[in-house]
Amino acid sequence: MAVPVKHVLSQGPVIRALGEVALSSILQGHRNGAPSKPLATPGPEIRAVLPPRPADLIRDYLRHVGGDPSAYRGVVPPHLFPQWGFGLAAKTLRGIPYPLAKVMNGGCRLEVKSPLPMGEPLHVTARLEGIDDNGKRAILHQKVVTGTSKVPEAIVAHLYAYVPLSREKNGAGKAEKKEKQRPRVPHDVRELAYWKIPANAGWEFAKLTGDFNPVHWVPPYARALGFRHCILHGFSTMARAVEGLNRNLRSGATQWLDFIDVKFSKPLILPARVGLYVKDNRIFVGDAPGGGACLEGTFAARQQGE
Repeated sequence: MAVPVKHVLSQGPVIRALGEVALSSILQGHRNGAPSKPLATPGPEIRAVLPPRPADLIRDYLRHVGGDPSAYRGVVPPHLFPQWGFGLAAKTLRGIPYPLAKVMNGGCRLEVKSPLPMGEPLHVTARLEGIDDNGKRAILHQKVVTGTSKVPEAIVAHLYAYVPLSREKNGAGKAEKKEKQRPRVPHDVRELAYWKIPANAGWEFAKLTGDFNPVHWVPPYARALGFRHCILHGFSTMARAVEGLNRNLRSGATQWLDFIDVKFSKPLILPARVGLYVKDNRIFVGDAPGGGACLEGTFAARQQGE
């Protein structure tokens, strides 16, 4: 079932914020992202009170990522946080002297402190927590906290944006590149689900969340960046993984997750056929046991009484 185009109307703040950051990056003209001096972090905290998320948006989002809307009665799914948090997170990068057009989603830690009530205004804060720059790449650590007036810290998300850098001049100082070991799904895992993800999944997820980065839905743009086709949003993969755990490991329960901490280890090219696998508290999304992994991480359930 196609995602209604009307949901794009709910994405104005995210689209506007991403556009402002992209324009700022262009105007700065930073090609290799080499700050003249270390940047002070953490940065300023950005706050906003946002209206409740539309019920039909939440319903269609859950259906898109494999969730059951009836299992979330009165509660907003925590992995929907990019829809309202991505715009504020983008604002934390204003003025940062890195080539933000090259930013890739490196990973996320999502902590669920309390259920997030549906139908209430969202109190959201975002801040750039730190920058890890080793000269070859920079990792921008952002923190987005979402709650309500009564539950100020229901959801805490740590985002890790990966920025490739190239600072060598005239070929000097280049170190020999060592072949990186590709991430793999272990052989001794349990398969929870196997998905056939269509070629337009990036476009559908963009309509639901506002992340209209063309690498996810414009094939020529994706090919220009070296991909054979569009790649799926990392947050879409993570949301599908959470719902796969809910359905196949927790008998449909949705209020059990304490945290999920994942790394997007390689792009998921669309269309795709991939499996969801677990081993103890470890989670993987990839081709098959022993095959390549596009997501790897850990998760934990809440202790009884929390």
